[in-house]
Amino acid sequence: MTITAPELEIAVLVLGMAMLLAEAFATKIDKRVLAFVAIAGLALVLVASFFVAPRASPSQATGFWSFYTADRLSMFFKQFSLLTTIFVLILMIDYAPVVRSSFPGGTLQAGLGEFFALPIFTCVGLMYLVSAIDFVFIFVSLELVAISFYVLVSFTRRNPMTLEAGTKYLVLSALSTGFLVYGIAWIFGATGQTNLQQIADALANPTTDRNAALLGMVLVLVALGFKIAAVPFQIWVPDVYQGAPTPVTAYLSVGSKAAGFVVLLRVLQPFLALPQTQRLIVVIALLTLIYGNLAALPQANLKRLLAYSSIAHAGYLLIGVACFDASAISFYLAAYLLMTLLSFAVLIIVAQQTGEQIADFDGLAKRSPFLAFAMLIGMISLAGVPFTAGFLGKFFIFYAAIAQHQTVLVVVGVITVGCGFYYYLKVVRAMYWQSANKTDKIPVTALSRLAISALIIATIWLGVYPQPILDALKR
Repeated sequence: MTITAPELEIAVLVLGMAMLLAEAFATKIDKRVLAFVAIAGLALVLVASFFVAPRASPSQATGFWSFYTADRLSMFFKQFSLLTTIFVLILMIDYAPVVRSSFPGGTLQAGLGEFFALPIFTCVGLMYLVSAIDFVFIFVSLELVAISFYVLVSFTRRNPMTLEAGTKYLVLSALSTGFLVYGIAWIFGATGQTNLQQIADALANPTTDRNAALLGMVLVLVALGFKIAAVPFQIWVPDVYQGAPTPVTAYLSVGSKAAGFVVLLRVLQPFLALPQTQRLIVVIALLTLIYGNLAALPQANLKRLLAYSSIAHAGYLLIGVACFDASAISFYLAAYLLMTLLSFAVLIIVAQQTGEQIADFDGLAKRSPFLAFAMLIGMISLAGVPFTAGFLGKFFIFYAAIAQHQTVLVVVGVITVGCGFYYYLKVVRAMYWQSANKTDKIPVTALSRLAISALIIATIWLGVYPQPILDALKR
């Protein structure tokens, strides 16, 4: 019996609906059991995904395959989405006490079932999104992801900061959706097509109105710029990242950004023949690099620092987009997954004991050497220190830029990496050089210790031996 790519999404969707039914009717069980069931189910789908043969849709495909592709890139990012969701669910188990405290009128189990079920539906949206090759399917998949995040961002709604984050995310996401639909309408009006391959064929025809299609592409780029947190569409990021529940912030930072970049690569492909496209991406990349790194310098709240850091990393990824190097982007995203989830995993555990400020990490090396070492690996990888995944991610991005003679991008990129060393190593200084405000030990559950250890090993391993990821991306 062979497994086809669409069956992966169907399996995850069935898992999510089964969890909602169990949450509604099995009222006596500990709701954390649902999280373990979800992790096991997603792990099974992840294993099954390695037995699916990649299949690119032919240019004249009809029916479902004119909307959907199962090429090597989409299969890699399906596995990426599944792995991200598994780690986010582990973070959510650690975060469960905070969710319980936000439902004072309910029982100890209040709200937890939905909190564990919603990421499953987000995962389905992300998996569909990376396979979408038609604007209609891209729109539907984006909305599935966005609606799930609307609920997750404002989940602990009795917290005023969370409510503010949810409102900002809802309003600005709705605005970006308007730009997306308007851009699709312009492109359809100019080419008469919504399939990306057929749009590329139409743009090759000299009778097509390229200016109208280019305007549509710019409007779509505005919408996707919101999803990937590129300047000047990043205004929502700091407040939403700081106010949302921390595991949701990690999910937004990693999963949503990765899917957004895959869609961006697919959407830009038909427009590569137009010289204005690359120039526009280069300008956005430069603005994103400069703003993200400079705004992160004065931050004292670690969650907010990681928010501006997310904008900065979007800038490095946009260098890859400007060079249209899918392999460099994919490797960077894989490295970003490891180091960001590692940082958030430690942040969730420490924040429940002390707080989210960088000062709350003072003396962490004495209180919990394991957590301090994990955060050290996360920070130096985000900064781009050699022998970590973050260093090789930046190396491949800059190598692609040099090969394309993008000198300005390389120079600005290298300078901003220096800024990153300053604000990431502030956290390391607090953990190892500042005296501790508290002396009591910080407990770490066995599951969290296992997940954090796996992330540490993978971050160092990919920094020394990147071949597994590179092999997975080979055509």
